[in-house]
Amino acid sequence: MGAVSASSADQKATRDGYGDALHELGAKRSDIVVLDADLSGSTKTNKFSKAFPDRFFNVGVAEQNLVGHAAGLALAGYVPFASSFAMFLSGRAWEVVRNSVVYPFLNVKLVASHGGITVGEDGASHQCIEDFATMRAIPEMVVICPSDYNETKQIIHAIADYKGPVYVRVGRPNLPLIERENYKFEIGKAEVMREGKDVLIIANGVLVNEAMIAVKELEAEGIQATLLNMATIKPIDKEAILKYAKLCGTVVTCEEHNVIGGLGSAVSEFLSEEHPVRVLKLGMKDSFGKSGTWSGLLDYFGLRSKNIVELAKKAVQSK
Repeated sequence: MGAVSASSADQKATRDGYGDALHELGAKRSDIVVLDADLSGSTKTNKFSKAFPDRFFNVGVAEQNLVGHAAGLALAGYVPFASSFAMFLSGRAWEVVRNSVVYPFLNVKLVASHGGITVGEDGASHQCIEDFATMRAIPEMVVICPSDYNETKQIIHAIADYKGPVYVRVGRPNLPLIERENYKFEIGKAEVMREGKDVLIIANGVLVNEAMIAVKELEAEGIQATLLNMATIKPIDKEAILKYAKLCGTVVTCEEHNVIGGLGSAVSEFLSEEHPVRVLKLGMKDSFGKSGTWSGLLDYFGLRSKNIVELAKKAVQSK
């Protein structure tokens, strides 16, 4: 575990990390192809399309066809990255993902942008808060949600080398870059960002930065928290969860997703069988989002560091 801190001065979106990593992969590997559903400016696949137009395919607003085309390219020996908004890639195309990609275990990478309520002004219809649940319910599917731009780049390079279907959610807002020493992303491995004995906090995506702030606030009040960045929701890092749940005796999960079916559910499912402890979940409380600024929506729905602090204190008091 190296030193970890967040830099508020330099901020980038995770979707930009996706676009930049794709461009790097395209320059190195001729088997990388990219597909988009007429949203390349938003998903940031446009950088790849300009550099490698013969390996970029815009299928139009037709997400089922997007996934079907990606499946065909995988069968032809290519490594396809298919992108759209999370709401449409995990929702409208779900059956094609299940039966045409994951069931035959094809080497397709689904990278969904604009996940969660931080889509902001697009409103509830476009704010996908169910994708972790729907994607992890498919057998053998890998599900990932990165915490910042740099981790996203590592993730895209890692899944390009992984043989099999993967779903990655990236986001729209610019987030602080997390300064790490000697961090290397591995599928299925949590990042131990801080160790403490009083409460285990597990977060991913946008909520990692908020959790980092919360851990410092808790420390100032004498509460020592362990913080895990659980970028891989499936397969989840059972070893790390068990180790620190035993050490801390209580758990708080933090995600930009419905509390039903996502990270909190995955942690609870595992611990209920292996080491029952109290798990408190921070996330969308089974409600749709609203239209507003992304930062305002995090405030409105209680997905901030102060809310993590409150939940962590509650967890500690319940021991």
